[in-house]
Amino acid sequence: MRASQARSETGVPDWARTALESVLERAAVTSAQAADRFPLFADPCTGWWTTTGRGAWTGGFWAGLLWLRARHTGDVGDREAAVRCTDRLAYWVDADTATRGLILWYGAALADIPEAAVLRDRAAHACRHAYDGELGLVPWGSAFGGPRLLARVDGVPGMVPLLATVDERAAESHLRHHLELCLDKDAIGWSWRYERPEGWTPCDDPPHGWSRGRAWLLLAVADAVHRLEADDLKDAIRHLAGAHAVPLADEGHPESPPDTSAAAITAVALLKLGHRGRATALLDKLVHAHLSADGRLLNGCYDLASGTATRHELIWGDFFLAYALAALTGLVSPHEA
Repeated sequence: MRASQARSETGVPDWARTALESVLERAAVTSAQAADRFPLFADPCTGWWTTTGRGAWTGGFWAGLLWLRARHTGDVGDREAAVRCTDRLAYWVDADTATRGLILWYGAALADIPEAAVLRDRAAHACRHAYDGELGLVPWGSAFGGPRLLARVDGVPGMVPLLATVDERAAESHLRHHLELCLDKDAIGWSWRYERPEGWTPCDDPPHGWSRGRAWLLLAVADAVHRLEADDLKDAIRHLAGAHAVPLADEGHPESPPDTSAAAITAVALLKLGHRGRATALLDKLVHAHLSADGRLLNGCYDLASGTATRHELIWGDFFLAYALAALTGLVSPHEA
């Protein structure tokens, strides 16, 4: 009874602690399956993961999840697994991609080893070197093919806090130029291509109704408010944080499946912004409607257009849910990553 009362006095719901334990136990199962590879998405029926050798743009979330587990358990083996995973992210330091923010910020920010700090510093300077002064941002890059001079919304989260460690002006410029493009009143879109002499033109992929567009940008804004003292972003926050339900994968298609990963990202952003009550309500929905008994956050949508993993467990969904629950329960600060 005393333990239960102590939990109640903290204001943390018991379900949040139970859910965090479940998600981090699932990470141990994932680790055994993935071995020396990086998990991408898992089948909702079997729980079996599709993996990749280098991690792609999601590798940092797996490393971050391992660091959360290591902090939770205090186990030496868990810590060693996290160290090994973070070490393998070094490949991406010099890759020409704005997703280095997603990979190297979230993959190293929660690590408490000197090597991770060195990795973050190398990555930050590499991204600063890639910053295009004429465009006022770090371009999307060529690492994944296609045109290099893109401004994509998923190149903003992680990049803002990473760049801020070496150049706050570049970090703020990167964010504000993406805000101007993505939230343009005449042509709202999550991806823009730069061509001379026309300038920026909107792209169709990802579509306007993409679930993670608002979530990614809200997360970047939340980091800017904290790390750059950008207090004039209230209008952007109101625009991006309006709804607190699990969104459809594509709001333009009412028949599309939900995307729980977008809701998990939003929950973290809300906690960073100090909206604890709203974040808790959203996490309540995720835990009680979409989290399996064995810690799998289901109903995430990897890529609706191609039909890839449209109702699956996604590695970034697991990470952001775990991070939000860890922040809610006090295992981490909302601003550590």
